[in-house]
Amino acid sequence: MKKGLIFLLAITLAFTLMADFGGKESIVICAATDQYRNDDLQLRLNEKFPDRNIIVMYMPTGKAAAKIYAEGTDTEVDILLAIETGYLKKLENYLADISGISKIDYLDGLAPEDYDNHWVTWERFAGSIIVNTEILEKHGLEAPKTYEDLLKPEYKDLIAMPDPKSSGTGYFFLKNWVNIMGEKEAFEYVDRLRPNLKQFTESGSGPIKMLTQGEVGVGLGMTFQAVSEMNKGQPFEIIFPPLGSPYSLSGTAIIDGHQDKKGVKEVFEYIANDFIVRDKENYSPELIYHNQKNNIPNYPKDIAYGDMKGIEDDKEKERLLALWKY
Repeated sequence: MKKGLIFLLAITLAFTLMADFGGKESIVICAATDQYRNDDLQLRLNEKFPDRNIIVMYMPTGKAAAKIYAEGTDTEVDILLAIETGYLKKLENYLADISGISKIDYLDGLAPEDYDNHWVTWERFAGSIIVNTEILEKHGLEAPKTYEDLLKPEYKDLIAMPDPKSSGTGYFFLKNWVNIMGEKEAFEYVDRLRPNLKQFTESGSGPIKMLTQGEVGVGLGMTFQAVSEMNKGQPFEIIFPPLGSPYSLSGTAIIDGHQDKKGVKEVFEYIANDFIVRDKENYSPELIYHNQKNNIPNYPKDIAYGDMKGIEDDKEKERLLALWKY
């Protein structure tokens, strides 16, 4: 607890010091995206708003949510970016009404009005079964095509999966299994899968790293990370489960009251309508709006998404994770 408070105080102090830089009132964006994407956003904002002192600060989604829980609207953070929607749901009382700001033609269920206009959908994190074809060939194995295939004894110690208790990626696989199999059957499935798992990784990127290092032949992981490694020459194959790709969502929002601060609304409008298009086309291409373009080589097309009903329900997440025994 003390470490958490110290962390929050340190972050607050850092923001305060930066806010005074150059004698300008700062616009602070707390962003949970990859650093290279944050750097691109910072560059674009500097070009678009040269008279503003805009700070794009990286913070993991859980820590960003904890900061707002602790500080409420009395925070130096003005805009939250790429925060998982389950956390945003819990932060609703601290988020401004952003009605009418977004001009994006979202897919059904992803528009701001579907979230009572508390945030706009930023991206979809989707998963798949990813295989290292060289490792499977070494063991004389064919690639699995379904979740049921992963139970075959020949895959013993050749599979990695993120731990749902520490990874949002791991949790969306578990939630998808609960939705398509039923709760009892989903946990029975994990019981049967466990002997084939070399490791439950702490992070969602863990299985990709193990595949890259040749430690496993099969990983349950993030599709965009797999494509990135494929474009670097890794011998990966992406397999989508027959009932669809599991996923979670993130959003971007304004802290309530901060929409009236000079420049904040204009910066948010740019992020929510212009930079989001650049980000989806070049960095995070999972489909969230109509006519969305993708400039990333080798990215799968026409992805069917799985049943993720209840993925934003924090109480349901706590309940299911309490049943997780590994």
